[in-house]
Amino acid sequence: MKLAAIDIGSNAIRFQVSSVLESDNQVLFKKMEYVRFPLRLGHDVFTENRISKASTVKFKKLMNAFKLLLELYEVDDYMLCATSAMRESENGAQIAKEVKDELGISIEIIDGKKEAELIDKAIQSYLGTKTYLHIDVGGGSTELNLYAGGKKLKTKSFKIGSVRILEHHDLPSVWAEMEKWVKENVKKEMGKVTAVGTGGNISKIYELAKPKPNELMSLKKMYAVKAMIEKHTLEERVYKLQMNPDRADVILPASSIYMTVMEWANAKDIFVPEVGLKDGIMLHLFERNSKKKKVGFVNAEDQSLGKKTRTIGKK
Repeated sequence: MKLAAIDIGSNAIRFQVSSVLESDNQVLFKKMEYVRFPLRLGHDVFTENRISKASTVKFKKLMNAFKLLLELYEVDDYMLCATSAMRESENGAQIAKEVKDELGISIEIIDGKKEAELIDKAIQSYLGTKTYLHIDVGGGSTELNLYAGGKKLKTKSFKIGSVRILEHHDLPSVWAEMEKWVKENVKKEMGKVTAVGTGGNISKIYELAKPKPNELMSLKKMYAVKAMIEKHTLEERVYKLQMNPDRADVILPASSIYMTVMEWANAKDIFVPEVGLKDGIMLHLFERNSKKKKVGFVNAEDQSLGKKTRTIGKK
């Protein structure tokens, strides 16, 4: 079976095709193709409330390219999910309709709750029975998920993201709402809280921290990495720190979100699994095309799914 996941985000659009291999208690997702295109839809939407004509033209060309790849790889099932930029854009639904009419592929514009549910699928295998606060920072929104005792207790999406902050469209009232949510729901009796971070920016911060394999990254280390990045110009971040140009300008706003939420939750460490929305989409596709349910995710060069998973905190 071949599956494809397309994550239409506010800062970039990701496309992945994987082949699925099953044997006994294990499922293997082998990556066949991965494309990340830096089309920053959030720039248009968070400033003008709509996707511009120029961005629409590029977007349709990209969707056509993806359609051709879907056909060439003979994909059995696929899903295109659009997040905060398209769901907040006044012409997002119209563009999705035009793509459907012109290319025959459907784009599902998902709300924050659905986005959190899909990402949740990708990280569940990493969680034990302790208390975890999952922080997923995108270009336009931040999803928070609280886990304790092996169960998800609360979930909430907030209109705070890296591109939104960069464009100065993050509202103090939303920051206050997020702070209130964290402090009301992360209670002292839950014990020590470990943050779980997903998103391209936290992955880059983790890489720059140079931890040992599977090691947690401390909040103190995050502050040190952020200070180091701040000393570099945008050009130096691209050439010396090996960042994509569309990562170089949003990584500091994104880091502020992760660290602020961790401070509110009194979380001293963060675990960074290499998973995200596209991985949750892939699992969703697998579940709807297979009799197997609740398959866990463990990231590797070949993405293994199944019972053999690693829990945060175990050596």
